[in-house]
Amino acid sequence: MKTEELLGILSSQPIIASVKNDEELEQALQSDVGVIFLLYGTILSVGELTQRVHQSGKQVFVHLDMVEGLAPKEVAADFIARTTAADGVISTKAQLTRRARELGLVAIQRFFLLDSKAMSSMEQFSPGAADVVEVLPGLMPKAIHRVAQSIRRPVIAGGLIQDKEDVITALSAGAVAVSTTNPQVWAM
Repeated sequence: MKTEELLGILSSQPIIASVKNDEELEQALQSDVGVIFLLYGTILSVGELTQRVHQSGKQVFVHLDMVEGLAPKEVAADFIARTTAADGVISTKAQLTRRARELGLVAIQRFFLLDSKAMSSMEQFSPGAADVVEVLPGLMPKAIHRVAQSIRRPVIAGGLIQDKEDVITALSAGAVAVSTTNPQVWAM
């Protein structure tokens, strides 16, 4: 998958289902979302989980920091690229997203914008580190707008998205999509 393909899907389906267990995955597979963020699994199960998502016709991104058994080293991206059906990866670690890009996976770097120091480091983001940036929490329209204006990458807003108003606010602020663990939002 290429970044342009992901953005094409998100332009018509801007809600991403983030799942943390098998029950949530099953709900997401039955939903109308086009993209699923896999926020759980082990090195033994992640291949099968990504295969299930693909069989449902959806795209899947594996959060490298949350797969049990993976170390925060570049080889984690190699493992996902070689042994799973993942379309891309998510990580807070630039070295992992950079390696994923080298391997042809779409790479999403996740940033937690907790204070002005975090915002400053976000603004010094290296465009070579990832294809897309995810900012959390997703309920900060001014911060989302600032990030969208200052970096040269598409922005996904994630975390604390609870209803249609939150989705509209994030998209209006410049996010290309929102990611959420809330199944009620997946149905919007």
